[in-house]
Amino acid sequence: MRLLKRLLLLALVLVAGFAGWMLWFASAAVPLKVNDQNVVDFDIRPGLGLKGAAQAMAAAGVGIPPWQFALLGRLTGRDRSIKAGAYEVGPGVTAWQLLAKLTAGDVTQSEIVIVEGKTFREMRARIDAHPDLRHDTAGLTDAEILQRIGAAATHPEGRFFPDTYLFAKQSSDLGVYRRSYEAMQRRLAAAWENRDPSVPYRNIDEALIMASIVEKETGAAADRGKVASVFVNRLRIGMRLQTDPTVIYGLGEKFDGNLRKIDLLTDTPYNSYTRPGLPPTPIALPGMASIEAVLHPPQSDLYYFVARGDGSSAFSRSLEEHNRAVAKYQLGRK
Repeated sequence: MRLLKRLLLLALVLVAGFAGWMLWFASAAVPLKVNDQNVVDFDIRPGLGLKGAAQAMAAAGVGIPPWQFALLGRLTGRDRSIKAGAYEVGPGVTAWQLLAKLTAGDVTQSEIVIVEGKTFREMRARIDAHPDLRHDTAGLTDAEILQRIGAAATHPEGRFFPDTYLFAKQSSDLGVYRRSYEAMQRRLAAAWENRDPSVPYRNIDEALIMASIVEKETGAAADRGKVASVFVNRLRIGMRLQTDPTVIYGLGEKFDGNLRKIDLLTDTPYNSYTRPGLPPTPIALPGMASIEAVLHPPQSDLYYFVARGDGSSAFSRSLEEHNRAVAKYQLGRK
């Protein structure tokens, strides 16, 4: 009986000692091998689990015994709640805080800026080059990307909303495409619902196409409404749009930066000098300002404009007035 009591006492002492040791381990600051930013960055891959996560942290410079951290997770019932992602920790972090961070998915965020007026090809190149994204679209065609994100569109141009997108480091680039596509769907649909009923578009896609043209043709934000009114006025009377950006888009990778007269005369589906109406698809990613401009164009009697050379444009009502503006601003005549 006395031996049993001693064994029980010893067991209690051991349990108490173990509990105290784990409590000290959980609450003590973890040694870190920090980088130039005074932090340690590490990635937890999907499916890695607690033990693998502990090993990844140790390899990155978190001075914590992997087995001990894994034991802490199992004892607290959090070993099955580890979330994948990119993490960042600084001096003073404890093992308990680390565990809470991993189970809460408190990942490090990065961002990517999708710029108005860029083509889908340029957008894709920007996403492909981002070091913090996992490039699951590598090797996919444009059509396959649309399919992967559940898009109903068959052509990607103009279907993605230009904005700044935050994401967890090493998350899939498909997530950026999906969010950008869905953002354009929502914003365009809402703008279309509130459109000026007099606009001459047969459907929402035509409005998007016109918005992309206005986006490419607007040099100064203050001119956007007038630019929109010029193209809307032309479309209303069946006048050809005659806009260089559509011709350039039709040339694709053949365009070398120099638009020649022969290019304006060569017929393609995107040549708005040789074909009436709108091109078959958008030619760039329009921003919200251009979408609103083409759905609420100011009333005007303007049909022409020419670049002044300072980013702004000179607008004209007649061809004669336009020719004088061209002579002044493009040919240097007075």
